[in-house]
Amino acid sequence: MSTDRQPAPETPVPTCYRHPGREAHLRCTRCDRYICPDCMRDAAVGHQCPECVAEGNRGVRRPRPAMPGRGRSDQPVVTYALIAVCVLAYLGEIASKRVVPDFMMLGALVRTDGALVAGVLDGEWYRLVTSMFLHQEPDGGSFGFAHILLNMWALYVLGPPLEVALGRARFLSLYLLSGLGGNVLLLLLAPYTGAVGASGAIFGLFGAFFVVARRSGAPTGPILFLLAINLIFTFSVSGISWQGHVGGLVTGLAVAFVYAYAPAVRRRWLHIAAPIAVLVLFVALVVAKAATFTPDISNGLA
Repeated sequence: MSTDRQPAPETPVPTCYRHPGREAHLRCTRCDRYICPDCMRDAAVGHQCPECVAEGNRGVRRPRPAMPGRGRSDQPVVTYALIAVCVLAYLGEIASKRVVPDFMMLGALVRTDGALVAGVLDGEWYRLVTSMFLHQEPDGGSFGFAHILLNMWALYVLGPPLEVALGRARFLSLYLLSGLGGNVLLLLLAPYTGAVGASGAIFGLFGAFFVVARRSGAPTGPILFLLAINLIFTFSVSGISWQGHVGGLVTGLAVAFVYAYAPAVRRRWLHIAAPIAVLVLFVALVVAKAATFTPDISNGLA
């Protein structure tokens, strides 16, 4: 009997399924196909082929932005422009003491230097807007510098991230409507009170920052703490218009809520309609107040 053994048949060398001419000794942990070193992709366990990696990525849920589907700019030019306008206006106030009482002071009727100066309820509606860019009191008090310093610091901190998240047009409308909302509430509740400052707009940014942070899943504790400190300061220090602060805060919360939570199918329409509706509401409130306003002689105004 012959003892010669037949040679074992040669086993074909495995090759990469994407590159048939290359030897491959590792398999994709997902599809079990052979892959060469160039096709190996690191995975949580072992290696995967490019096709399996791409398929897995399609099923990954990506982080949700604060404002879905909105183009944004990383340059907060609106924030810096608002700061520049406020600073230039403050320098103008210092240069001429007549800037505030004669042109931009908010109030129904404001007495300055023994003269009655007409206000918003006498038709000078521009005061509702111009007053939010001024920070010097008519008597030239020292609080003017601290006033603009605190407001511009808050605008510098809160403005850029909000402008990037909302977009320039939405951020500007939010800022102006918040300042306007504070002035309108002051006019409704304390029409004889004169007031200047961007504080109403700043409180609107506080409210908007909270809404956007909550919408994007970011921590809200820091902004709530800062808001609480400012509200305590508002109600504990005399001479501060709490109406302007609260009015701005409520307006900022409302407008930012629409911007952040508007459903995708109606988002563009709501982002345009919401600020217009708020503006119309403010106009209606001022018109109604002017129609029913009767000067109070006890205030020394007629």
